[in-house]
Amino acid sequence: MSTEESRSARQARPAPGALLLCRAEPETVASAAQLLREHMLLASAGGEWSVLVPEGGPWQEGGEPVDRVLTGWATALAVAHPWPVLALWWDADRAGFTLASGFRRPVGYVWLANGTPAGEDEAMRTFAGRLGLDPVLDMQSLDELTRSDSAADARARMRGLIAVLTRAGVSLPPGLTPGESAESLHEAVRDQPHVRIEWSGWRDAFRAELDAIEGGHLGPWLPWAGGPKARVLALAQVAAGLPLTVWGLRRRSGGWIVAGTVLLAHGVLGLAYSAVRPLD
Repeated sequence: MSTEESRSARQARPAPGALLLCRAEPETVASAAQLLREHMLLASAGGEWSVLVPEGGPWQEGGEPVDRVLTGWATALAVAHPWPVLALWWDADRAGFTLASGFRRPVGYVWLANGTPAGEDEAMRTFAGRLGLDPVLDMQSLDELTRSDSAADARARMRGLIAVLTRAGVSLPPGLTPGESAESLHEAVRDQPHVRIEWSGWRDAFRAELDAIEGGHLGPWLPWAGGPKARVLALAQVAAGLPLTVWGLRRRSGGWIVAGTVLLAHGVLGLAYSAVRPLD
C-alpha cells in the first residue's frame, strides 16, 4: 500500500467520540457537569433526558481510551446524583456503551468496528432492567444487537440501541449521531438550544451545586439535608471517592481520577451542607 493510500485509510477510520445521556433535565445536569472539569455542550434529549457532548480532550490529547474516560465520568455523575447516566462511545476499533446507576457496578456492552458482538448477553438484560425498559419488546430488540449480523457494523449497532432508547423517552437533537467526530457533534448541538459547560474553579462549582440544592433542582439527591441520612450519604461518597482517586492516579487514568475527585467533592459538599443547615 502506498503512502497516500495509507494516509487515506487512516483518515477514513472513525474518529473517537462520545455522548453522555443523563436521565434528568438540563438545569439539573448543568451544575453537576461542571465538576467533570471538561468543556461540554448540554442540550435536551427528550422529556426527562439531557445529553452532554464533550470536546474530547482527554482521549485526543492525553491518549487515554475514550471508553475508560467515559466510564469514569458516567460513574462520577451517577454516584453523586439520583439519576442514571448512559455513556455512548466509539473509536476506530470499537463502539459501545456504559450505564452507571448509583453505587452499583457499571454495566456495558461492546461491538467491534465491523459490528461483531464482544459483550455478554447478561449485560444487556441488566441494562434493560436498570433503565426500566420493556422486558419483552425492548429486550427482543436488544437481543438482536447481541447476535451476529454481517450487514450491521458498529454504527448500525449504535443506531439500533438509540432506537430502543427512543421508546424510553430519549430524543437526540437532529444531527447528533453516534459514530461522528466530536467536532461534528458540537456543530450539530450548536444549531439547537444548548448550554455551554465550562470549568470555572471549585468555588463556583460548589456554589452552583448549593444553588441547585436550594432550588430543588437536584431532586432527591439531598432529601434529608442536615440530617443523619445526608451525612451517611456524604461519608459514603468520601469513602468511595478517596480510593477511586488513588486507583486512578496509579493507573494514570484521567477518567477515574475525575470520578474519584467528583465523589470526594460531593461528599465534602454534603458534609458542609449538613453542618451549616441542621434540621430544625
